[in-house]
Formats: sequence, structure tokens, C-alpha cells
Amino acid sequence: QVQLVESGGDLVQPGGSLRLSCAVSGVTSDYNIGWFRQAPGKEREWVSCIRMRDGIDHYVDSVQGRFTISRDNDLNTVYLQMNSLKPEDPAVYYCAAEGLGSSCWFGYSSGMAYWGKGTLVTVSP
Repeated sequence: QVQLVESGGDLVQPGGSLRLSCAVSGVTSDYNIGWFRQAPGKEREWVSCIRMRDGIDHYVDSVQGRFTISRDNDLNTVYLQMNSLKPEDPAVYYCAAEGLGSSCWFGYSSGMAYWGKGTLVTVSP
């Protein structure tokens, strides 16, 4: 059974940094893990994706160069390091998993089979 548990959400000032964690269980190296976010009143947005097998990653343009996704296969954890946080970054951040597929790479949330419950990121002076 695949389970994902996010942690690390917090209140941070603009320009600050935060690292989110996603504890993953029940996945294999064939899985892709993605981070998505949803702000109040907005649709869920894809942020980043990583392939557990080899760490190949991909980002939405708005976070490219500021966010870094990584994984620790020994700890079964996927991280999202967020730097230079902006007022448009606050949201509930979710991690999600898919098996063999491409939804993660194209940012298709509907194709992700497993979801965590999310962690709240707030950016405020």
C-alpha cells in the first residue's frame, strides 16, 4: 500500500527558505513522485516531479531556479527545497505518486494515483 505524508510547512517571510519533506512508503524505483500545490480559490498546480530510479527532475517555470526536488532512497523521503519564496508561493503543498506513467512529467494531477494530505506554506512579512 502506497502512503505519502508531507511535513515541513510553516510561515516564512518573503525571500526566505523552507524545506518540505514527503515520507513515502510502498513505492518502488519505478515510481515518479510529484509536488503539487493549491492556493485558496485556485486550481491545483503542478510544481515539480522526480523519478525515484535516477533522480531526474522537472519543474514548472514559475519555480525553476528557486525550488529543488530531491530524494533519499535510503530514508524513503522526497524533499522540496524552496528558496527565494514569493508572495505567490503560499499554498497547501501535496506530494503525489504514480507508477509507470507520465502524468507527473506533464503535471497531470488527475493521473497521480496516490496523494498525501498536504502541508501548509504561508509567506508573509
